[in-house]
Amino acid sequence: MNVKTNTLQVVHTIEQLRRLLDSMDRSSSTVGFVPTMGYLHEGHLELVKQAKMQNDLVVMSIFVNPTQFGPGEDFESYPRDLNRDSKLAEEAGVDIIFAPSVVEMYPNDGGIRILPGPQANKLCGASRPGHFDGVLQVVLKLFNIVAPDRSYFGMKDAQQLALIETFVRDYNIPTTIVRVPIVRENDGLAKSSRNVNLTSKERQEAPVIYQALQKGIDWLLESVSPEEVERRIAEFITSTSSGAIDYVQVLDYPSLGPVTEETNEMIIACAIKFSTTRLIDNIIMSTKGGYNVSNDDEQ
Repeated sequence: MNVKTNTLQVVHTIEQLRRLLDSMDRSSSTVGFVPTMGYLHEGHLELVKQAKMQNDLVVMSIFVNPTQFGPGEDFESYPRDLNRDSKLAEEAGVDIIFAPSVVEMYPNDGGIRILPGPQANKLCGASRPGHFDGVLQVVLKLFNIVAPDRSYFGMKDAQQLALIETFVRDYNIPTTIVRVPIVRENDGLAKSSRNVNLTSKERQEAPVIYQALQKGIDWLLESVSPEEVERRIAEFITSTSSGAIDYVQVLDYPSLGPVTEETNEMIIACAIKFSTTRLIDNIIMSTKGGYNVSNDDEQ
């Protein structure tokens, strides 16, 4: 590799980023890409760790993308702190941060849209119309700008990951998607930039989400039906916390279709709304042990 940054470089324009990347010999070096919306936590830093192990240079984007937020969602209040993020990224070994403005990313609007397939109509997509249109829009732009060899996504956003893997496959986008497992707090709560918005009481209650998902695994292994597992998880969360259920679903992964006899992996996924904060979490389990989807709800 011809260029290796000794210290973190933060750039704000596409031209600046491309100039840095064009100075590399891409025939003998690789770029790992970690897309984020900032306010970094250990989950993001685990993505960086994986990218550093597998690539010569690591690029992180920090961009709160307005096109994936719907009316009334938390675009304005989403936490932002580039100075804090830059320090954490530099300590983790990021070489370049790309932190564009909204105008830099969306200077024009020609009206062309990306429409996700049926995977987008489940889970978060069912209650956030247009969300994944915006996700795929910004991801495609970032892939075109960075041209990464590998791109790193956390399993916490499992629906997003499934859509991006499908998008990359179906449209021959020249990057390899690397899945990185969920990073959790000691009490099981999935790391999220939104956790800072929980009240102290809500933060104490939030680990019930992961506890419920673990119970869901146990029930599935006992051959309880997916529908009954969904009901039990929802009941457990609402009876032990102030969280309101957005969804609890047990689906085939990564198709996000119904569980069938042909299912090799299942996802138990949920979204829970506290007063001002919506949290998502999931567990993916293998069905190779012979899960029987035909057993009745009473088992």
